Amino acid sequence: MKKMLSSVLAVTLMSSLLMAGCSSSESTSTSTEEGATQTAQSDSGSEESYDIGVIQLTEHPALDAAREGFIQGMADNGLVEGENVTIDIQNAQNDQSNLKTIAQKFVSDDKDLVLAIATPAAQSMAAETTEIPILVTAVTDPAESGLCESNDAPGGNITGTSDLTPIADQIELLQQILPDAKNVAILYNSGEQNSVIQADMAEEAATELGITTERKTVTNTNDVAQVTSSLIGSFDAVYIPTDNTLASSMPLVSSITNPAGLPVIVGEQGMVENGGLASVAVNYTDLGIMTGEMAAEILLNGADPAQMPIEYTENPQLIVNEDAAAELGITIPDDVLTNAEIVNTVTQ
Repeated sequence: MKKMLSSVLAVTLMSSLLMAGCSSSESTSTSTEEGATQTAQSDSGSEESYDIGVIQLTEHPALDAAREGFIQGMADNGLVEGENVTIDIQNAQNDQSNLKTIAQKFVSDDKDLVLAIATPAAQSMAAETTEIPILVTAVTDPAESGLCESNDAPGGNITGTSDLTPIADQIELLQQILPDAKNVAILYNSGEQNSVIQADMAEEAATELGITTERKTVTNTNDVAQVTSSLIGSFDAVYIPTDNTLASSMPLVSSITNPAGLPVIVGEQGMVENGGLASVAVNYTDLGIMTGEMAAEILLNGADPAQMPIEYTENPQLIVNEDAAAELGITIPDDVLTNAEIVNTVTQ
């Protein structure tokens, strides 16, 4: 009897163990399959996201247009803010210490790419990293400004777009509209490398046309009113390149020069809209779009900034401010008006 009972217990125990083993195996298999399915779903639904910093020197229409164009150019090429891109926009308010702080923060945040708008912003960013890809825009001559080895072959982590304007054409436009102008002031911020380069080019172009020039400089926005006022009665006209300090102060400049009958030829469209008489200007939105396309090439296609030449816009636009001409009492020649985009002064 005891022997029979022992046999029954052994069979029962073995059956229980076998059932438990099957149950455990099925459970593990199901769990593994579900995990594989979840992993596959996660992989198929994932998309790499990029953290991009934007360091902008100051606010004025040209730099703002370049920034918005950059965002548009990225979106048009697969880098869409809020989807696979986070954009951290920082404005230094034309303050060098702010530029340094922002640049250092972007490095510590380990941004995937940084857009630097205007030469001082680009120089500040370049001083902080040789690893993070940096795209520059609204920079006249990146190589001359020490940002890359050459504009054709940058050779490092920095490339981008140049806003080099057709300065010789702008001086020719000055002579075309103001044929009697023989003594012209070149007004710019001596602390902006991009402006120094343009002043050199303007001086050379003016000399070739028999125009005498004299350089007048400011160091910050606090100097603008005093220096501009000193030009009244001493010059036939003023030329201002794409200088960030003067661009942001253009409403103040034109409020002094236009009532006094002193015409100002400027470097870009926003300055014309803020009271300048005329310009042959690049389109900063287009410039930004080109830079956004370069960002997509770097982040999505693995392009190397070291091998990406600095790019330039084509087909600059002739722009004339009708309000400024009327206030100055100047009649714009018909051959200029025929080819010009007509704008009016922005009400401040």
